[in-house]
Amino acid sequence: MNAETFEKARVYGLDKAYYAVVKTVLCDIVILQLELYFGFMAMVWARSVQLSESIGFNPKSEIQVGCLFALLLNIIGLLKDMPFKIYGTFVLEEQHGFNKQTAGFFLKDQIKAFVVGQVLTIPIAAAFIYIVQIGGEYFFIWLWAFVALVSLILITIYPVYIAPIFDKFRPLEDGELKQSIHALANSVKFPLGQLFVVEGSKRSAHSNAYFTGLFGVKRIVLFDTLLVNKGLPEDDPSLTESDKGKGCKNEEVLAVLAHELGHWKLGHVMKNIVIMQSCPDDLNIKRMRLQMILVMRMN
Repeated sequence: MNAETFEKARVYGLDKAYYAVVKTVLCDIVILQLELYFGFMAMVWARSVQLSESIGFNPKSEIQVGCLFALLLNIIGLLKDMPFKIYGTFVLEEQHGFNKQTAGFFLKDQIKAFVVGQVLTIPIAAAFIYIVQIGGEYFFIWLWAFVALVSLILITIYPVYIAPIFDKFRPLEDGELKQSIHALANSVKFPLGQLFVVEGSKRSAHSNAYFTGLFGVKRIVLFDTLLVNKGLPEDDPSLTESDKGKGCKNEEVLAVLAHELGHWKLGHVMKNIVIMQSCPDDLNIKRMRLQMILVMRMN
């Protein structure tokens, strides 16, 4: 890395850190305190009861009202987060030359993410309320078990059924790189099943690689921005002149993958799953539990 590249990386890192600090202060301190002071959750719940009557739901059903409550919270959360997403993508990332998204692509992506999110979270919210209703004195233990089970299911189905909704995946072309990756996987007894390239270049100039799969054979996914010519033949018609010759050498790609396989070899994935399910201070789980418990208590 030369001095110019280092300086660009340093400035980008500082800008991202400043952005994260400002977002944290506004969202997790200022806005959160205002919500607590004005009883935001109670207001949303009351509005959910009113809406449930107008659309034919049973306003006395905690599950039906709770699902509407979760939907309203998700919509409000999206509106609160959207200015930060727009700034992060079209100002911060654009300023440093990483953003590749158009406004249309960004909007389409957000709509798909919201729809998929509701399909997943609303049934989970209903299950949360039901578990609180029937769980008795130790309902929190059943909630913990449910969260653990849902987490494992989502980790399993995400790469196969959810990720392709947002990005295009294709098998890695046969060649020296593919052979080298299989050799690397075999050297550490990594059960490699499939090798894919994801079209990350439509989103960002950032490059990365990851593996998925908890049990049995696994798949490795490479960002096309990581590969020379996006992992395509040099004469591929989809390549532009600016794309040709860009990307990492095979040795550099293998170095990135060796880092990822190191996580697998040392059991970091399973350890992180256990830690996330064991620690009560996980923000997302804590927030979800708090919301569902508030639903029950406010009624």
